[in-house]
Amino acid sequence: MIRRLILAFSGAALSATLTLSPAPVFAVDAKKNGEDTYRLLNLFGDVFERVRAEYVEPPSEQEMIEAAITGMLSALDPHSSFLNSKRFQDMQTETRGEFGGLGITVTMERGFVKVISPIDDTPAHRAGIESGDFITHLDGEAVQGLTLSDAVEKMRGKVGSDIRITIVREGREPFDVTLTRAVIKVTTVRSHAEGKAGYIRITSFTEQTDAGLKKAIAKLKEEIGKDLQGYVLDIRNNPGGLLDQAVAASDVFLDKGEIVSTRSRNPEDTQRFNARPGDLTDGLPLVVLINSGSASASEIVAGALQDHRRAVLLGTKTFGKGSVQSVMPLAGNGAMKLTTARYYTPSGRSIQAKGIDPDILVQQSKIEVLKPAGRRSEADLRGALDNEDGTKAGSRKDDKKIEKKDEKAKPAPAGEPGKKEGDAVVDGKDKPQDYQLSRALDLIRGLAILQKPTAKAQ
Repeated sequence: MIRRLILAFSGAALSATLTLSPAPVFAVDAKKNGEDTYRLLNLFGDVFERVRAEYVEPPSEQEMIEAAITGMLSALDPHSSFLNSKRFQDMQTETRGEFGGLGITVTMERGFVKVISPIDDTPAHRAGIESGDFITHLDGEAVQGLTLSDAVEKMRGKVGSDIRITIVREGREPFDVTLTRAVIKVTTVRSHAEGKAGYIRITSFTEQTDAGLKKAIAKLKEEIGKDLQGYVLDIRNNPGGLLDQAVAASDVFLDKGEIVSTRSRNPEDTQRFNARPGDLTDGLPLVVLINSGSASASEIVAGALQDHRRAVLLGTKTFGKGSVQSVMPLAGNGAMKLTTARYYTPSGRSIQAKGIDPDILVQQSKIEVLKPAGRRSEADLRGALDNEDGTKAGSRKDDKKIEKKDEKAKPAPAGEPGKKEGDAVVDGKDKPQDYQLSRALDLIRGLAILQKPTAKAQ
């Protein structure tokens, strides 16, 4: 990435040189712009010196400079920011899949911290923090006026220490939640068999994701065997992560074609990422679960699989983050995260601020089993013919068993404390209700039926 940025800078310098001779008016404009830039830098220098000399208390020069850089970058867009040495180290740790904190991915909106998604099996997830929640106070201190980096820094701290956060959620009065900071170890890929279908959940895209996904597919193939009907890929509440891992995850399910392209302000910097031959899932039916917490890298995966008609997207519209951030180390002083490009799906769509619409819209819902009332069938009719296989009319043992079972059936649990839309079903015990997953599994079964060879009449 650093090499690419250097080449882009060299190209820009060459263009400026080429325009000097044939178009003197441009040279005049360039000179005027340069003078304006130096005048504004002098203004900054004047303010800096005035603050340093006359502020009521002696300020830290380093903090002043870092605050100025932070303000410059955060004014560009919500995803550009300055990372001091500690934050840069934290970010590197996070992309490796282990970090300390509460376990939430956040952005800044209207001056408040907005939760994009909680991470599975973390303090935030267990406390019931949901995608779309707004955090207004941290330990009683308002977050308005803080940068996103400052707010994140306050939420991180010593493992085992508590923090009280104030949540504003649609339809509820503001409420406080006390969370205990923990070491967040993220297993980014989880999987298990759902009958004859394989369920795979990706919680974020870190350096571990590609290997974890391939391992999960191999495990499901071995566990289910030749009866495997297809896969459900769950990327709900996945806030994204590393671009190369999103590309690798898409490549697992594709045999050929473009996965994503990135375009910056300089056309020569356009990059295209293509799939390599070999679909590790052997072309079996694939359903991808998405929702409003699916952002960035997870939208790259969803967009690629949708455009290539490799998967059916089921759920609700995604978050809509279609920009790429480059992390540029600053010698001895951390790094800056700068938005350098937009990404486009294989069909050329930019999903920035639009999101990806599912092929089948399914809202998360609660399921209630209803007791059937007085069912009748042909077998109940007086004088009905017996079936030629020997089944007697009036003999409905199987149906009676079903009715007995229905009488004992209870409505599925409406959810557990800490559960939210898109909860992953991690094992076969005490599953929280997941209506979207149920519909995805139904779809897999239906597609598998259509793929079966037609039975020949005897």
